[in-house]
Amino acid sequence: MAMNNDRAGLVAVTGIGGFLGRHVAAQLLKAGYEVRGTLRSMKKADAIEAAIRSADGAAQGKLSFVTADLTADAGWDAAFTGAAYVVHTASPFPSHVPKNEDDLIRPAREGTLRVLRAAKAASVRRVVLTSSIAAISYGPGRAPFSEKDWTDPDGPLATPYYKSKTLAERAAWDFALENSLELAVVNPGMILGPILGTETGTSVGLVQNLMKGRYPAMPDFRVPVVDVRDAAEAHVLALTVPQAAGERFIIAGEALSIEDIVTVLKRDFPAYGKKLPRFVLPNWLAGLAAYFDPGLKLIAGELGRDARISNEKAKRVLGWKPRPEAEAVRASAESLIAAGLV
Repeated sequence: MAMNNDRAGLVAVTGIGGFLGRHVAAQLLKAGYEVRGTLRSMKKADAIEAAIRSADGAAQGKLSFVTADLTADAGWDAAFTGAAYVVHTASPFPSHVPKNEDDLIRPAREGTLRVLRAAKAASVRRVVLTSSIAAISYGPGRAPFSEKDWTDPDGPLATPYYKSKTLAERAAWDFALENSLELAVVNPGMILGPILGTETGTSVGLVQNLMKGRYPAMPDFRVPVVDVRDAAEAHVLALTVPQAAGERFIIAGEALSIEDIVTVLKRDFPAYGKKLPRFVLPNWLAGLAAYFDPGLKLIAGELGRDARISNEKAKRVLGWKPRPEAEAVRASAESLIAAGLV
């Protein structure tokens, strides 16, 4: 297929097997890039390729895979050889709090630096790093949070996951500065939307658990939501918009409560109405339940908290135009039903 030269080039995508990584790869293929993805092992490569190719506009274009693991040096130099750009989406994301927080923090920070060192050695033009609002919203700042805000890794709200995202992003900025590496950072909220293939990831897993009737009640928890297609598009924009270099971007919309998500599901998928939770847990009770539920433990510190963010910068600098949040919820559910996962 003909490529226009300003767009042509090879993009290496780490974590291409993940929920976001698959969508980033699909959008890059659609935009005419060649894509090379890193996987920890080749076992699922065929299934991942089929899933990526199933996205609109991603059937054409060159897609290849190489083996590289964030916890080891092997493979990274080969992964990035000849790449014009790197999109680093790979990151450990837990479904429960690890016994030792270093089990999360070390691989996140060291894995990021390993990727940046290899990117520097390969002379790539720009790296786009996937961070998170977890690195923004849990410090001294107040809602609506902006890119100027940073999570305090030693603060009371910093779970091991939030801490790992914050320290990894800080380390990336330090490395980029010291090594004159062009870096842009994307900080998504909770990523919902259509799955490609059958892997749900942690966020769509929440919608899956709601639809399967796994939650008898809802914690009073709010989180800014973004559709995976819009999060992927933001990565492509951060790669190509000249003004994005050296900047971080909050990629999320309205903060939805679990109750808001359930309201959309009840309205649009009435067949699942009986399985969806009906009442909101008082915070003291949810705090108590967190001792028994590993998922609740991840959010115990922010029950009832104002989680609003500003996405003004992404709209202004990147020209980013996200879908409505309800659409992301709906697309999650539709794709779970289509894949036979609920």
